[in-house]
Amino acid sequence: MSNPSPDIAVVVTGVANLASVLAAWRRLGASPRVTEDPDEVRRADRVELPGVGSFGAAMERLRATGLDAALSERVAAGRPTLAICVGLQVLCDASEESPGVTGLGLVPGTVGRFPGSVRVPQFGWNGVEAPTGGPVESGYAYFANSYRLPVAPAGWTAAMTDHGGPFVSALWRGDVLACQYHPELSGAWGLGMLSRWLKGEVVQGGAR
Repeated sequence: MSNPSPDIAVVVTGVANLASVLAAWRRLGASPRVTEDPDEVRRADRVELPGVGSFGAAMERLRATGLDAALSERVAAGRPTLAICVGLQVLCDASEESPGVTGLGLVPGTVGRFPGSVRVPQFGWNGVEAPTGGPVESGYAYFANSYRLPVAPAGWTAAMTDHGGPFVSALWRGDVLACQYHPELSGAWGLGMLSRWLKGEVVQGGAR
């Protein structure tokens, strides 16, 4: 008897390109489903929080549906959770993009805008420098962002990228992984990262 396809609940934030996200999982043989049910997010073996767009709009949707509490519980418990782009940003305390809006507060730090000395938004490929042994390998990823977390937070392992100065391109702790880039648009390198997370190959990097 063949093993069942890995099951992934993809959170509806209202600010994500779900088509490309779902297609990437299917290429890896997974069975993704979209949801905005907090109880399903609590029950699911694996959850993805994707995002494209504004910090404030994403947080408004998460709070309106009760998904903010469900996601906070998952991340605090270290259960398999993947956050992408704005998904990473809403894990933080706040963002300069949406003054007065608080994030989930799971990752210490405030998301800031890139300096005016570089192209904003950042669109396209950029290098990722990652410590060995974790879910993220050094390589090149596709980014689409105007805001970023500038400093690696305590208690998390981080991969870094440079665009007008270093910023956090990915961070992880146990089975929780968040990345600023779009792995679903980053070719074989991005699919490799998704596959490692899907298989639970996240804990080797530890936390610093």
